[in-house]
Amino acid sequence: MADTLARHMPKVAEAADGQRYRVQSLGRALDLLELIAARGKDGARLTDLATALSLSKAATYAILQTLLAHGFVADVGAGASRRYRLGLSLARLGDLAVGNIGLAEVALPVLRALTADSGLTSRVAILDEGYAVVVGRVDAPGAIRFDAALGRRELPHCSAVGKALLAAQPAEEAKAILRRIGLSRRTPKTITTLGALMSELAKTAHRGYAVDDEEDTEGVACIGACIFDRTAKAVGAISVTGLKPRNWEGRQEVLAQLVLRSADQISRQLGGPALREARSMRLG
Repeated sequence: MADTLARHMPKVAEAADGQRYRVQSLGRALDLLELIAARGKDGARLTDLATALSLSKAATYAILQTLLAHGFVADVGAGASRRYRLGLSLARLGDLAVGNIGLAEVALPVLRALTADSGLTSRVAILDEGYAVVVGRVDAPGAIRFDAALGRRELPHCSAVGKALLAAQPAEEAKAILRRIGLSRRTPKTITTLGALMSELAKTAHRGYAVDDEEDTEGVACIGACIFDRTAKAVGAISVTGLKPRNWEGRQEVLAQLVLRSADQISRQLGGPALREARSMRLG
């Protein structure tokens, strides 16, 4: 009886790092999906997939038929020209996975690391009816606490998260938001003309991050960058905020790289592309 059960048990591989109970056949199926994904819309041939996996064509074909039956793979063509592409079941599961994960839930662990690295308060915000709304925050150590209540609407034209989110919108949509909300002056450095702000948003889109240089509050500076989902849509933005140092010009680029790295990390956890890839998808 034990021998009979053993023959029907899936093969289990013990990893070098001590992790156990990895199902080898399932691992090969997942590796196969990764290979097919890498081939893009052109798909992959059976022969190429078998070679890449170091499997026989018969074993590879059996895995493909299982994935086909469940909709995780689709095939086009016939015979030697038959190719395999990702199936729509993956899109359905992807939508469910993203729907089960809140933006703040994903972002907060990354923001904690960002605050630890930068020494500044970090925030994550969404665009709600044109306003920037903070949905998560990690305060920097120390006594200073910035007025950044969760859920409060902020003017988008004078905050780093707001400008980052506006820069990710089509130009006409961003203009419509700004005309509706207005460009009220918060400090002497606030940009209050539509033309000047659109130029600033173009610069933001080009370099990938937004800057609030004492535009919302005197003596306070922020740097923000967008977060993208799997469709390359900007679903939020993160930022770091702190008192503007004397060496701000020299520190700005260092902080920007920290913010960009963190934004990319969150985007990938949401199934989205990195910032550069998202930008090329929108422009291409």
